[in-house]
Amino acid sequence: MKTKISSIIAASIEVKSQLLADEHFQQKIESVIEVITTAFQKGNKVLFCGNGGSAADAQHLAAEFSGRFYIDRKALPSEALHCNSSYLTAVANDYSYDVIYSRIIDGTCVEGDVLVGLSTSGNSKNILNAFATAKEKGVVTIGFTGAGGGKMKDACDYLLNVPSTDTPRIQESHILVGHIICELVEAKIFG
Repeated sequence: MKTKISSIIAASIEVKSQLLADEHFQQKIESVIEVITTAFQKGNKVLFCGNGGSAADAQHLAAEFSGRFYIDRKALPSEALHCNSSYLTAVANDYSYDVIYSRIIDGTCVEGDVLVGLSTSGNSKNILNAFATAKEKGVVTIGFTGAGGGKMKDACDYLLNVPSTDTPRIQESHILVGHIICELVEAKIFG
C-alpha cells in the first residue's frame, strides 16, 4: 500500500512539474489573469461550470472570488452555475441536461462577463453548449481541460489544458491553476 500511495503522489508531482517547466502554459495563465481582472474591474461577473468533481472545483473557485482568497476585501461577483438545484432539475427535466448551463448564460450574462468551464475530457456537452451561447452574447470563455483539450479546444477563447489524461491528476492541477489565478487576480485588484 505504501508503494501505491507514493506512486500516486509522484504522479501528481510529475504533472505539476510539467506545468512548472511549460512557459507557454504559464503565459496562458497570465492571459487569463488579465482577462478576469479586467472583467471584475469593469463590473462584470465571472461564472464557473462543471460536472461531478469539476462542479465541486467550479464551486470552490467561485467561492475564492465571491468570498476571499488571502485579502480581507469586498466580494467579487462570481458564482458556480450548478448551485440552484431547483433550476438545475427543472431545466434538466423540462428540456435536457445538455442545456442547463446555456439557458442560464442566455438569461443572466452580458457582454464582458467571463465563463470558466471545467471538464477533464473537454467534451462535456452542457459546457460546449454554454460556450456557444456565451460567444453569442460576447462572454469570454475559458476552458480547463486535460491534455488534448477535447472539443472545448476549439470552442473557447482561452484553453488551460493540463498535460495529463488521468482524471484525478487533471482535477488536482485544475485547483492549482485556479488558485494561482484567484491569488493573482485578487492581488492585482486589491494590492
